[in-house]
Amino acid sequence: MHHASEIHFTYLNGPDIDQLAMTDQEILDSIEGALLAQGRGQTVIEPRVHLMPDPAFRGHFNVLRGYVAPIDLAGVKIVGDYVDNYKKGLPSEMAFLNLFDPRTGMPRALLDAALITDMRTGALTALGAKYLARKNSKVLGHIGARGSSYWNVRLLDKIFNFDEIRVHSRRKESRDPFAAKLSADLGKKVIATEDWESCLKGADIMVEASRLEQPTPLFKTSWIKKSAFVVPYGTMSAVEDDILDPMDKIVVDDWGQCRPGTGKFGCLRRHVESGKLSEKNLHGELCEIVAGKKPGRANDQETILFWHRGLSLSDIALGHAMLEKAGRLGVGQKLRYA
Repeated sequence: MHHASEIHFTYLNGPDIDQLAMTDQEILDSIEGALLAQGRGQTVIEPRVHLMPDPAFRGHFNVLRGYVAPIDLAGVKIVGDYVDNYKKGLPSEMAFLNLFDPRTGMPRALLDAALITDMRTGALTALGAKYLARKNSKVLGHIGARGSSYWNVRLLDKIFNFDEIRVHSRRKESRDPFAAKLSADLGKKVIATEDWESCLKGADIMVEASRLEQPTPLFKTSWIKKSAFVVPYGTMSAVEDDILDPMDKIVVDDWGQCRPGTGKFGCLRRHVESGKLSEKNLHGELCEIVAGKKPGRANDQETILFWHRGLSLSDIALGHAMLEKAGRLGVGQKLRYA
């Protein structure tokens, strides 16, 4: 390869990203910026694709692709999701984010994206709530202690400053330390409950981020009080068939990733495939609400559901914010490409 000058890209590894110590507000601002760009039609998002090497390995890869014009970056994230990794002392999700110059295809950066995935997922949950939950929401019920769960709770609490936070996950040995870590970091008591019902029932904001082996309706529609904000997003569905019945509004992050025939995973997959959820009864995408093109919550009585599949745009925006901060702080390595 002959070049007039050397080409380098920035590499940010896990410890580099820890060193950046991204604040809650920096995370939320970057994701909100991406939602605004999406709502204004300044992005390109391709449906996620999967790679399953062998069902016996009990895991798969998700490949997310997108372009965000205002920050001048295209990106591809590859994330492995292996449910048994905890038995080997490994995180279940490990990921790389590649950022490219959209005009030339030149590599700009490579980032460890495990934390990015968790942070941006939590930010999407929290920003959904900012626009769609009651402003005076005081009780949070959260199922799941996986990576993104921490950021769901932390970033939601940043916006709402809850009076009561309840968490539950299947394994006691994960939920108790999870509640303890949150209690320490948030400076308030976080309750680990023994079951789904005592965690979720009657909460103002209900988040389900479970990791089930197969679809199981553990989240009962009867626990949803009028005016609640519900965010179910386990890969394997944990909800009942009638979850949409009490909803005044149903919002998604990207209908293109939810519409029929776009994969087998996700909490409302069967609702979409059966026609229970379609463009007819979908209120819209969160980005349309952020951009002011559609109304969010109209009053304190509405019951609203938000289903997010995860957006490449969020990864790219948060990766960009990290890259900018790393530049200011002198963090990361320059690696030679050509």
